[in-house]
Order: sequence, then structure tokens, then C-alpha cells
Amino acid sequence: MPTMIPTSEISKGTILEMNGSLFAVLEYERFKAGKGNSEARMRVKMRDLSSGFTKEQVFRTDDRVPKAEVESRPFQYLYNEGDLYTFMDKISFEQKSIADDVVGDAKYYLIDGLEVEMLVYNDRPVSVQLPINVDVKIVETEPGFKGDTATGGTKKATTDTGLTIDVPLFLNPGDVIRVDTRSGQYIARV
Repeated sequence: MPTMIPTSEISKGTILEMNGSLFAVLEYERFKAGKGNSEARMRVKMRDLSSGFTKEQVFRTDDRVPKAEVESRPFQYLYNEGDLYTFMDKISFEQKSIADDVVGDAKYYLIDGLEVEMLVYNDRPVSVQLPINVDVKIVETEPGFKGDTATGGTKKATTDTGLTIDVPLFLNPGDVIRVDTRSGQYIARV
């Protein structure tokens, strides 16, 4: 049974249970409803954890919303077979296979042995929380040339995880780079 919380307690990352689905809050904003109306409202942008679709909803500030009882547990990524990604629960050492739609874009950052936080609802993983930075290897890009500098332009590169990002011109296939998992941007060569 979800806990009812006032909309003033909503923050980024809060998991709400509405109409039988779980929604992760992506953004929220307080605003006044109109010129003559002094009632404050809360606009919430959220993502459906089962379908991945985002939606916006407006609540009155005196509304109460159902916060889902989710637990954050440490997991370690092991491998994938087709559309299933296998993780090991670091507490119980139980292996769980998770569908591609639950993993979402996190699949582009999963490297063998990566430790992640998994949001678990009723003993079922519902969302993968990545570390802020991940080191991946470039497998395909145009070669760098003498004279290319770190402050120059960029080029596309594909990593061993399937992620395609913009990198500086001096990088070559085989280079290991650090990527920000929140924005998908190149940070540094490792």
C-alpha cells in the first residue's frame, strides 16, 4: 500500500504509484494558477517506469499523492542475452534477469562487473540507477591526425557498449574514455 504524501514533499527521483503504474518524478515546479487565482499548484513531469513514456500532471498544493514503497539495493551487472540483462543482488547473491524496457538507456553504460543501484518494488526491479561516470572503450571512430588538439572540433565515436557520442578529434579506436551517464557526454580520456 503506497504512503500518501503532500505534493510539497515531491522531489526529483520520487516514485509515485498511480493507476497501478509506477512513475519517477523527473522535474517539478511550483506556480500560481492564474492572475486572479492565488492558489499555488505543482506541475510535475514524470516517466512511467514500465513503458518509459513521460507525462506532465498538475496537482494542487493541498493534494496528497501516493508515494510507492520502493527499496534501493546494490546490484552488479553480469551479462546480457538478447533483450534480457542479468544482474546479481549484492546482498542475497541472487541473479535477476531484467527486460530491456526496464533497463532502458542504461544499457549503453553497462560494462561487466559494473555496480549499480536498483530500485526494487515488491521484490521486482523497476529501475537501474547508474553511477555518475563510467569508463568505456572506443571501438569505432575516424582516426586522429597529428595536429588535432583537445580544444578543436569533435567527431562521432562508438563505444563497446553501443553508445555513440561526440569526442575530441585526437581520440582513436582502443582509447578508454570516461562518460557522464546523466548527460551522455565525454568527460576525459582515461
